[in-house]
Amino acid sequence: MNKPARRAPQNTLASKRPGRGRFKRQLPLHVMILPAVVILLIYAYVPMLGTVIAFQNYTPAKGFVNSSFVGLENFRYLFSNPNFTNALKNTVIIAFWKMLTGLVVPLAFSLMLNEIGVSWFKRTSQTIVYLPYFVSWVLMAGIIVDIFSPTRGIVNSFLGLFGIDPIFFLGDNKWFRFVLILTNVWKEFGWGTIIYMASLSAIDPSLYEAAMMDGAGRVRQTLHVTLPGLMPTIVLLATLSLGNVLNAGFDQVYNLMSPVTMQSGDIIDTLVYRIGIENGQFSVATAAGLFKSAISCLFIVASYKLADKFAGYKIF
Repeated sequence: MNKPARRAPQNTLASKRPGRGRFKRQLPLHVMILPAVVILLIYAYVPMLGTVIAFQNYTPAKGFVNSSFVGLENFRYLFSNPNFTNALKNTVIIAFWKMLTGLVVPLAFSLMLNEIGVSWFKRTSQTIVYLPYFVSWVLMAGIIVDIFSPTRGIVNSFLGLFGIDPIFFLGDNKWFRFVLILTNVWKEFGWGTIIYMASLSAIDPSLYEAAMMDGAGRVRQTLHVTLPGLMPTIVLLATLSLGNVLNAGFDQVYNLMSPVTMQSGDIIDTLVYRIGIENGQFSVATAAGLFKSAISCLFIVASYKLADKFAGYKIF
């Protein structure tokens, strides 16, 4: 019997050459991204050394190197503060409704826009709803105050046509969260619409033709063709939004909230700002920020796991 020929030993250097060659080809890309990496390290990772303040009785004169270590005392003080409990509750409620409306409203608008056959109208509508996304909350706050003004606002003027008394939307705890969520939808849903419209353009037109041949109308085409085609995008955006469960929007809340609406509008970010910047309790503010970051990090990890499981999305 003929013995099988021995396999020649692989040259380890040769096996490494493809990787080296790929790195050399990609070297210009690495050099191009290097400034962004340096900026990220300086402004995102180096400041993380300051989280040690959360475990110290920090004073600026001594610095975090010479300040005394107090362990978890700042966290005990923070969790026993009734303002923190209220801020945590408001943060979760506002962030949840922002996440929900941020998924549903752009999806519904994209589906309606997709049914319009006039291309110029679709492009114009996309541009109009996308414009508020580029406006800062500082400018938006001024516009929102005018719109919801109880004396000359367009909303109360419209309600007055039906005999409804003026409502102080931005000065009433019953309405303040509603205004936050509504105005956030107005400003942000244009971005989600762009994503869904891009996903709609990727659906194979032959699927609609096959559905029409089977007698499906527009509603059934939407239910059996459009929505299944959008499902990976919906699942991906839903899972990735979990990382924002404690991000209720500092810019918006800070510019619209007043002492009257603090009970329903105060969130963790605004509480941290008041404790750290206005009251100078840097250690307690850092503890609150570290708590929020730790919870958000857990949700981000979970969201990427869910995105990988349900949508096949991976970061690398």
